[in-house]
This record gives sequence, C-alpha cells and structure tokens, in this order.
Amino acid sequence: MNSFTDNFTINGVTLTAQPICRQGEVLTPDALAFVAKLHKATAGRRQELLQARRERRQQIIKGQDPRFLRETESVRNDPNWRVAPPAPGLEDRRVEITGPVDKKMTINALNSGAKVWLADMEDASTPSWRNVIQGQLNLTDALERRIDFTSTEGKEYKLRAAGELPTIVVRPRGWHLPEKHMLVDGTPIAGGIVDFGLYFFHNALRLIAQGKGPYFYLPKIENRLEARLWNDIFILAQDLLGIPQGTIRATVLIETITAAFEMEEILHELRDHAAGLNAGRWDYIFSLIKNFRTRGPRFVLPDRGQVTMTQPFMRAYTEQLVRACHKRGAMAIGGMAAAVPNRKDAAANAIAFEKVRADKTREADDGFDGSWVAHPDLVPVCREVFDGVLGDRPNQLDRLREDVTADDRALIDISSTTGTITQQGIRNNIEVGIRYIESWLRGNGAVAIHNLMEDAATAEISRSQLWQWIFSRAITDDGDVVTREWVEDMLDEEFARLERFEGDRFADARDIFEEVTLSNEFPAFLTLPAYDRFLHEARAGVDAPSENPALVPA
Repeated sequence: MNSFTDNFTINGVTLTAQPICRQGEVLTPDALAFVAKLHKATAGRRQELLQARRERRQQIIKGQDPRFLRETESVRNDPNWRVAPPAPGLEDRRVEITGPVDKKMTINALNSGAKVWLADMEDASTPSWRNVIQGQLNLTDALERRIDFTSTEGKEYKLRAAGELPTIVVRPRGWHLPEKHMLVDGTPIAGGIVDFGLYFFHNALRLIAQGKGPYFYLPKIENRLEARLWNDIFILAQDLLGIPQGTIRATVLIETITAAFEMEEILHELRDHAAGLNAGRWDYIFSLIKNFRTRGPRFVLPDRGQVTMTQPFMRAYTEQLVRACHKRGAMAIGGMAAAVPNRKDAAANAIAFEKVRADKTREADDGFDGSWVAHPDLVPVCREVFDGVLGDRPNQLDRLREDVTADDRALIDISSTTGTITQQGIRNNIEVGIRYIESWLRGNGAVAIHNLMEDAATAEISRSQLWQWIFSRAITDDGDVVTREWVEDMLDEEFARLERFEGDRFADARDIFEEVTLSNEFPAFLTLPAYDRFLHEARAGVDAPSENPALVPA
C-alpha cells in the first residue's frame, strides 16, 4: 500500500495523500472499514449540526442573546441524575499536561509527572497528513513502549516506568474540520471521526488490558445536540468492537459561548460516558468575539492580555462550570495558563512561575479538580497548588459550590469588563497571528511567542479582535479610531520586523492572516482556508470536494 502513487480505495475509503512511512500500520483494511461505518452513520447529522451553528450565529448577530433553554429546564431541575463515576486512571486529575502528538512531546509529556496527558490532535497540531498519521503511530508506539527519540544535539528521550506514566486523553479535531485525504463516496470524512476512530480501533483493547481505557477530550462543541452525536458515536464504536458500553469516557471543553448555556445538558447527553468539563478559556474568548462581533460597543473587549480570568464574565463562566460539574458528579478541569518558562532567562522564568501559581491557586480555591499546563517545568507548580488544596483526596467533587447562582445574564456581561485597546495590543495581535500561522504552515501547531504558548485558539483571538475593532471603529486609549487602513499600515511595519529564514512561510502566513482579518466577511475558523490552500494534497488530478456549507462565513 505504501508504494501507490494514485488515489487508492480500501473498503470504501479513498486515500488521496502521498503515503508516508508506516502508514499501512494505521490504515489497515479493518480500521478503514471501521472509520467508514462511523462516517456513514453520522455524516448527515454532522452537516445538519454545522448548519445549525451558522443559524444560531445569525440569530445572535441579529440581536438574540443566548439564554438558558426553556425546553431543557427539566434536565437542569432534576436533582437525581449523575454522570458515570470516575473511570480507572481518571480519579485524580490534579495536573494535566497538554501538547501535540509528535514524538518528542509524546515522550516529554508522558515523563512529565502529570496525572493526565492531553494528547492533542486539534488546536496544538497542524493537521497535515504526515502529522495525522504519525500522531497515531506515536500513540500506539507509546502504549507499546517502543517509542524513543534522539535530538540533533544527541540527547536521548525514553519513557519512564509504566507505573509512572500519566493517563492518556486524546483530543480529536472539532466537527468543522474535514479530512480531505480520506473520502467515502467522494465526501471527506470528518477529521474528528478519523482521529477518534483510528485511535479507538487500534488501542481500545490495549488500553483496557493496561487497566485504563479509551478516553477523549471533545473540542468546539456548541450545544447538547453535538454532544448527543458524540455519544451516539461512542455507542456505535463500542458495539462494533464488542466493548462494554460506558468504557469510553469523554471530557467536554466548554470553549464556545453557546455551550456555556447548556453545560448540564451536555453532561446529561453524555452521562454514561462523561468524565467532566474543562474551561477552555482561549477558544471561549474567541467564540464570544465571533458570535457578538457586530453587536457594537457592549461586546468589544480590550487588549487580549487584559482579558484575564478575573474579568466578571470569565469568573461567571468558570464558577458556573464548577457548580454544574459537581452537582452531577463530574470533574471540573481548569484552563491553560498561557505563560511558559524560559530556561535561558531567570527573570522571565520567575514571572511565568508566579503567573501560573496565581492562576492555579484561583482555580483550586474555586473548586476545580485539576488544571492544565503546557510545559513539563510547570507540572510541579500546578501539582503543588492542588496538593495544598486536595491533600490526600483525589478530587474535590464534594465541593458543590451551591453558593454560585446559575446566571445566564452574567455569562455575557461583557460591558463590566475593564481595560483598554492600545496600539501595542493591535501590533501584538498582528505579530502573534502571523508568526503563529507561519509556524502552523510548517507543521508546528503549538509555539512559544514572547514566553506565552500560542495555539490556534490564541491566534483566533488575535485576528478576530482586529476584525471586530475595525468593524466597530473602536477607539484606543490614545483616542485613535481603529480603521482598516491603520491596521494595514501597522501590518506592513510588523511584517517588515519579522526575522526571516530559509524555508520560512511568512508570505503564505500573511496571505492567510489578511484573508481572515481584513476581509469584509468573517471566516468562521482561520484553519479552514489555511488547510484548503496549503495542507490539502489534491492528487492524480482529483480534488476532494469542498464541504461548502461548513466553509460559509458566519
């Protein structure tokens, strides 16, 4: 199979990308048949849900604020239902490390001392065909303890003893992202189905034999019906492999503004498979900007760096998340602290550690059961904070936060946000956006810029803020009106300052950045045009059809 040069079909799945080494170990006939069954059972519903997303955004744009749903009041008011109890390996989640599934990060994350590794096939990973397949290989190799890595400097990376390794929780791609290198009847399979299906097919029984199970983080969910689709996929997948129902466990990222109004409902839909909710703070801010981008000054946020977790609408979101989770016996996992250490700069290192400690202290005191870090050096910081609150307890599920009121108005109380828009904030958004996209195009979806870990979500904030500030004619702290012409001038200046290098992708990155920032229309995700233009390999004269509805700006 690894020698073909044209499109190749196996069990109804057509592969269109240039094959990579060891691809045949992942794309076996049985694995492809399994993924095809998941696709055929869900493709229509996925498209309906994507269309429902666009319709919901249009309602919000036209002035309809989200509220708690009347039709699901009975779910929220029923005191009796609970999610499944914590699964093996997920009882204690006090510190979780996140990162892409490249070989070096796989080993570093598993050796980090964290309780959980979020193996990220989504926002921290560029979905090139090589990354998609190599990530699957790395996960299986890690579970089989046959993974190692030697750096160009000669440093060797090997796994610790099995008993010291964290539980693996895989984050597949969101519903909006297609995998155009795998087609069924000429239609791309959803990237999330590919990531979930291949990992589950090859490793579910292996994970169970090791005393744990196939666990997942579900990204970008916007409502309970999208959670229901995942739950139905889990039921089908377990049936197809003859695995007991409830073996799969999923933690849902509450990282869209609409999902925040349906937290209990999302847990209810997944209740036999639910492990908890996570406060995906960066995508949450992006989602809020995207949905309310044309609604005027009431929804205009200050500089990205000033939108902290202590702002009233962010406090409402996180406290209501803990309340919803613990009411239903689900874990509440805190968000990513963006600060990353710099081993070459002691002063910057001290600042990063202080910021992370303050962030994790607030989360632990609020009742979260654990939280995320992006770098192995931060694992001890997070663990120390949660050790201080949890002690010998694995979690604080018994802390019900009944002092918190479920308040839908507070979730969109943006006008109480303090801060200003500054010229430096505009310039920072430009620089970060272009530098991140350039890195993404070279295959690296997680990159440290100015001692902050940037992924697709933070790049989305950068470009969507600029779009909204231009549309709203926002005013800076110096009294300047943010106009397209002014931003274009600053973009020229910032682009000229970038350090170029052989093989860089800055020209392509600028093209994408301008398309998603300066266009009259607002592309729903920057990764969609970037994927279409630069990552999708159309081979043998056959181009995968575009999922036109999913790409309509909204």
